[in-house]
Amino acid sequence: MKVMMKLIIKKVVLIFVLTTLLFACKEDEYYTDGGRAEAVFDGTMMDYLDAKPREFDTIAQIVRLAGLEDKFTNDEFTFFAPRDEDIKHLIGSFTAGGLNAQLYAAGLDTIKVLSDVDPLIWNFYLHRHIFNGKNKLADYPQVDYSLMNVYGGQYYQSQGDAVCNIGVVFNDARSSDGKSVLRYMGYRQLHISYISDLSNPDVFGRVAIASSDIQPSNGVVHVLDYTVGQFGHNNSHVIADIIQSKR
Repeated sequence: MKVMMKLIIKKVVLIFVLTTLLFACKEDEYYTDGGRAEAVFDGTMMDYLDAKPREFDTIAQIVRLAGLEDKFTNDEFTFFAPRDEDIKHLIGSFTAGGLNAQLYAAGLDTIKVLSDVDPLIWNFYLHRHIFNGKNKLADYPQVDYSLMNVYGGQYYQSQGDAVCNIGVVFNDARSSDGKSVLRYMGYRQLHISYISDLSNPDVFGRVAIASSDIQPSNGVVHVLDYTVGQFGHNNSHVIADIIQSKR
């Protein structure tokens, strides 16, 4: 009887250990891979912008002013989405050095509502954020900004005039004992870099993607980090065109 009890106890312990290891492996796989959960949105890209007013209320208005509501409802594309904060930073206050400060200094009408901007300008610069196809993070190559000759990302042209380097940064991780660094084994984050001067493509300012792989029915949305992102990828270009349109 005692021998039987010992065998039963051993079996129970063995099952417990195997179960623990199994779940530990699954957790580790999920952690290493990162992002197995798919952010599928039940609706169109326009529906997605409307469903997130805190982040995209202003962007949704600009899409409509630009005459692109039908495109965001029916066409298929990848959208590297700026956020409302990027528009606030672009327009700025009269003392912040933004668009309104420069319009005021030039004696031109300032921007009080979004419709004060020529819709063709909104249309043009929105297209800088739109790329053909439906591309998720896994569809882009690796980029290592300290080793561009090996992991250089890839150049893509938007539906506007923008040429951008897009790639995935494979961050490092540490071993479980914290003693060694595991090269490229950490979380992965998508980055986009606008090339303002095509004659010097190695000079650019990169912007990390805050949320990637959001999937409405007609495309993929990657949300720019608003702390470094700019509408049209370059505020000075947008400001210059708006000022010119007001003269």
